[in-house]
Amino acid sequence: MTEPKALSQIRVVLSRPSHPGNIGAAARAMKTMGLSRLYLVSPRDFPHPEAMTRASGATDVLENAVVCDSLAEALAGTVQALALTSRHRELCAPPRWLPEAASELLQLAEDSEVAVVFGNETFGLTNEEVAQCQRTVTIPANAEYASLNLGSAVQVIAWELRRQALEGRLPALPQQFGELATHDDVERLITHFEQALTGSGFLNPEHPGRLIPRLRRLFGRAALEREEVAILRGALASLQEKS
Repeated sequence: MTEPKALSQIRVVLSRPSHPGNIGAAARAMKTMGLSRLYLVSPRDFPHPEAMTRASGATDVLENAVVCDSLAEALAGTVQALALTSRHRELCAPPRWLPEAASELLQLAEDSEVAVVFGNETFGLTNEEVAQCQRTVTIPANAEYASLNLGSAVQVIAWELRRQALEGRLPALPQQFGELATHDDVERLITHFEQALTGSGFLNPEHPGRLIPRLRRLFGRAALEREEVAILRGALASLQEKS
């Protein structure tokens, strides 16, 4: 599956991150969702071994990270930046829920550079930083506790961007891994069950009730594979030998 072009045009900007582990976690979150362009504004500790450890295989994202002295430098060349914030800011663009903001950002990312901006772990983005962004975005989290770890916030944003970028393009996943059992296979299994259950005393052939029809419905719903039928029949035969 080809990665969507738009994802390669999205910058993830972390402004003044204080914990190197969170930088690594953000890099990991990005790579799993197909994002690769990490910008760091005045990080307190970077590069750092803990960032590499938390990246867990996404070290290339860290190695290619662009370190900037200011948010203006990190946003240079972009046509739109989303500022992640959980509260309303005066004199700033009104907040949008993530799905709506992600949709607009992806459309612009088809032809231009765009960015999503995350603030410091403790204080978030300043009003001045938010004012440099054209849009604000809010994750629809629990209103009573909307606090997200930086790495988790990046993961949520990256997931929504990838989900929308791949909408309608996901390949079908395999529904079974082996050859499906035929009608005859299943009927022989049901007969075997009937014999085993009668022999054990569980099924009274004079008053069978609806047990066998329910088994038939169960197996039909399960879409059994031939190997699964063989396993069940082998288990029944083993139980019959010991009874």
